[in-house]
Amino acid sequence: MPTDNDKDRSGAEALVQTFVDAGVNVCFANPGTSEMHFVAALDTNPEMRCVLGLFEGVVTGAADGYGRMKGTPAATLLHLGPGLGNGLANLHNAKKARTPLVNVVGDHATYHRKYDAPLTSDVEGIARPVSGWVKMSQSADDVAADGAEAVQAALAPPGQVATLILPADTAWNRTNASATPLEPIPPDAVDGDEVDAVAKALKSGKKSVMLINGRLTAERTELLDRIATATGSRVIMDTFIPRLERGAGRVDVARLPYFGEQAAEVLEGTEHLVLIGTQPPVTFFAYPDKPSWLTPEGCELHTLVKHDGDVDGTLDALAQAVGIGSVTANLMALEQPPLLRGALDPRSIGAAVGHLLPENAIVVDEGGTSGGGSTYSTRGAQPHDWLILSGGSIGYGMPTATGAAVACPDRRVVCLQADGGGMYTLQALWTQAREKLDVTTVIFANRKYAILQLEFARVGAHNPGPKAMSMLDLSNPELNWVSLAEGMGVQAWRATTAEEFNDALALSLAQPGPSLIEAVI
Repeated sequence: MPTDNDKDRSGAEALVQTFVDAGVNVCFANPGTSEMHFVAALDTNPEMRCVLGLFEGVVTGAADGYGRMKGTPAATLLHLGPGLGNGLANLHNAKKARTPLVNVVGDHATYHRKYDAPLTSDVEGIARPVSGWVKMSQSADDVAADGAEAVQAALAPPGQVATLILPADTAWNRTNASATPLEPIPPDAVDGDEVDAVAKALKSGKKSVMLINGRLTAERTELLDRIATATGSRVIMDTFIPRLERGAGRVDVARLPYFGEQAAEVLEGTEHLVLIGTQPPVTFFAYPDKPSWLTPEGCELHTLVKHDGDVDGTLDALAQAVGIGSVTANLMALEQPPLLRGALDPRSIGAAVGHLLPENAIVVDEGGTSGGGSTYSTRGAQPHDWLILSGGSIGYGMPTATGAAVACPDRRVVCLQADGGGMYTLQALWTQAREKLDVTTVIFANRKYAILQLEFARVGAHNPGPKAMSMLDLSNPELNWVSLAEGMGVQAWRATTAEEFNDALALSLAQPGPSLIEAVI
């Protein structure tokens, strides 16, 4: 029931209060005219923090990073269909990562849409491909209840993008309505029959693999490793997962290779493939005369638990069914590689990251073809979280690092960023400077779309000429990342040797606020 404090406020004010009451107290925003009453409502509620992004792809990527680390949604504030459209790439990544996230998309007033003004568009149609839940508020009296429903939908296991469309008049009209947070939607129950079937398969003595996606906490990976050890099976995570807790004192989980031929080799001979919060493995793209389906012929597929099921409860039941007893997990020892000297390349960069990475850091990985050295060299580094590009849409790294830093202000964030992907959303640096976020960005400056050069021949497009290769080259003119960063208010250095990089990384990690290192490789 509304109280005296709830009476005669705008629909936008009712929505902000509903969000705060439901635990959504950060909004990443790039607003326009239709959202001005929501912006005004922020002033009336000191419990809601608003973070400005200069491009909608930064806003949505930051909300993805926030949700991955916090486990609860942030809100976005976007301007009509075009603003939502600008943010779609990182909403796609959030969808694939199953990140809890609430979009608030302003729209024309309900009575204005019939005039087909220049910014009129099918907002619902734009939102649906990247959203698990979409709703348009019809009146100011509906807004608070719709907001509560949006938060509940975003938190539906294991998380999803929920988009609430807010026509301008529903935001500015007055209302007495309020809403209390809705009860969480529970995960699907443990399927005891499937647990028994998988336990039987794992104990059969046949070659078995457990393939997993989702948030891989240290507790989950330890339990999986114990099950694998007890049954003689293997644990492999998908190539792209939303979040992995790794490093010293944690299990080093094998990762399914990106290239289909290598993935097929890893899975060759598997007789039982157990799916845990994932789907049967396929190649990232189709290739001429190569298979897309990676499950070996004759292999039996088992869906132990779907992504919206009770993963932890199911793994506990499986552990009991196979009898892990006193089996212990294989944990990584602290192994910090020595700093290297001489040439600057992915290997020497990785050694520095592994050597200097502080305890409890968050690493956001969009390193592309250059990031492998850092992935390998940090296996035994100080314990940390690793966030991976789950949906394949580039321009993810710096925005996601921004959101992760907002979610975890007491932790250092290290963003491993390929230069090509970085140019999609470099405006995130400005937000990092504005918010004084502790983010270290490493730019792998190889001056090209290296992955596309690799893929050129793999898709059968042979003998590329100078025109084709120029489409994959970033050296004419060369990007100056030091100038770009400084123009956004971020301190930056250029490193051309391992020694220069080692010094710059150590300095960056030792000081507060954002900074960037252009690693010329």
